[in-house]
Amino acid sequence: MFYFIEPEVAGGLGDRTVMDASYHPPIVSKLEYKFEGWLGDELLESFPCFIMTEELSALVTKANLSGFTLEPVQICTSADFDEACPNKLLPEFLWLKVDGRAGVDDFGLAGDHRLVVSETTLDILRAAKLENADIEEYR
Repeated sequence: MFYFIEPEVAGGLGDRTVMDASYHPPIVSKLEYKFEGWLGDELLESFPCFIMTEELSALVTKANLSGFTLEPVQICTSADFDEACPNKLLPEFLWLKVDGRAGVDDFGLAGDHRLVVSETTLDILRAAKLENADIEEYR
């Protein structure tokens, strides 16, 4: 069984993101994720990219899941984030680059660019922290 996951959006693409917006979805070659807030989930998104904590990335790597690579991501915080959470330390994050096929690989993208994960992947995500994502069955 496979599932759509729409992760928490804790921010957006930062000023140092490099992308070609002449394509849909845009092609991102360098990612900076700018936190505006954060409810604590370990898998986040800002269209068209996903990031996950280093701790979660170790779990998915150890499980030999398919359909993704991990790359470095730059993290920054907005003035609103700094004001609302002055002592909040963010964990290390990695860029989750999804290149698998939806409904086949453990990580894939549907035709509408939503993230699709296998049941095994969903179990791993839930064992970490995934409380603010919308999840529905993929058909």
